[in-house]
Amino acid sequence: MGYQEFTIEGRNAVIEAYRSGKPIDKLFILDGCQDGPMMTIQREAKKHDTLVKYVTKERLDQLSETGKHQGVIAYAAAYEYAEVDDILEAAKKKGEPPFIFLLDNIEDPHNLGAIIRTANLAGAHGVIMKNRAAGLTATVARTSAGALNYTPVAKVTNLAKTIEDLKKEGLWFVCADMGGTTMYDLDLKGPIGLVIGNEGEGVGRLVKEKCDM
Repeated sequence: MGYQEFTIEGRNAVIEAYRSGKPIDKLFILDGCQDGPMMTIQREAKKHDTLVKYVTKERLDQLSETGKHQGVIAYAAAYEYAEVDDILEAAKKKGEPPFIFLLDNIEDPHNLGAIIRTANLAGAHGVIMKNRAAGLTATVARTSAGALNYTPVAKVTNLAKTIEDLKKEGLWFVCADMGGTTMYDLDLKGPIGLVIGNEGEGVGRLVKEKCDM
């Protein structure tokens, strides 16, 4: 799709986007608007675990590119998301043990792009990120310096459960933590998931407890 980040404006357009399976990262809804179509949009947002922000009409007018937002603006991903199985399949096709980056609530799109670039250079087969983190916007694509075209990125609702599922596939998980063991003292060969946490809080407690190292 190139590097174009795009918005979807208008109630019917947003509903259609959800029903067609288009990945939506964030919704801005007019605060207090609770009519039928808006309730439908909010149900779809909840079903897809989309981040929703309730804002003033002035804020929507600022965000709008068309001036016809009808009280709702959706930010859609500039790139399609992969499935976790696609990442495992990529490793299998190369005949390599899976090497995956897992991101726990990375919020800054520049950081996300830099991590995707690093994952690509390090030979990772893909990146898995939490659903409510930064999305695959044009900024992420630019910062990744093209790596987004070659590194599949999947979104999941529950990172801790995803780690449990991947352990059944034979992966071991190492968590990046300021109080951890120096990485050069660890055996990081074989199928590995590298877990990287939020810019301020690091890796969340539940996710950290699922890690092996």
